[in-house]
Amino acid sequence: MLDAAGCEVVLVETVGVGQSEVEIAAQADTTVVLLAPGMGDGIQAAKAGILEIGDVYVVNKADRDGADATARELNHMLGLGEARAAGDWRPPIVKTVAARGEGVDQVVEALEKHRAWMEEHGELARRRRGRAAQEVETIAVTALRQRFGDLHGDRRLDALAERVAAGVLDPYTAADELVAAVTATL
Repeated sequence: MLDAAGCEVVLVETVGVGQSEVEIAAQADTTVVLLAPGMGDGIQAAKAGILEIGDVYVVNKADRDGADATARELNHMLGLGEARAAGDWRPPIVKTVAARGEGVDQVVEALEKHRAWMEEHGELARRRRGRAAQEVETIAVTALRQRFGDLHGDRRLDALAERVAAGVLDPYTAADELVAAVTATL
């Protein structure tokens, strides 16, 4: 909505490193992962799959003990990932002290470099096409679901479920039969 309203830059902040954050990151052109020293964020990030989605990593509170170790650990974990081909994007790790405004220029520079790399390599267009395809698919599936209606309690579904539970029919064949029956009436 903000994009359609003409906003050039839209920032979305999430809290934590869970599945919903990964889903939100899939909607962004660039994903920044923010970590702090001594918070166990590195381990949490690895567990949640955040290492696969970050385009830029920021270690905030870089004036605290453990900031260098957090950056090193993050760099090591990123190096353990998939082998990158020449020219592939290597997510930078930027250290900041947000309370004092330190490192902000480096974060902006990293974001600008990522944007330029995406445009040069066609990645920006690829990501946007992928998001558009996902949106179209979601809308189409929702429309089909509405046209099919609620199948709970439908005699066709109940009969097929009974056959699957009895081991007479496998669920995939049952689903095919149900789709065929429902689409024949549309």
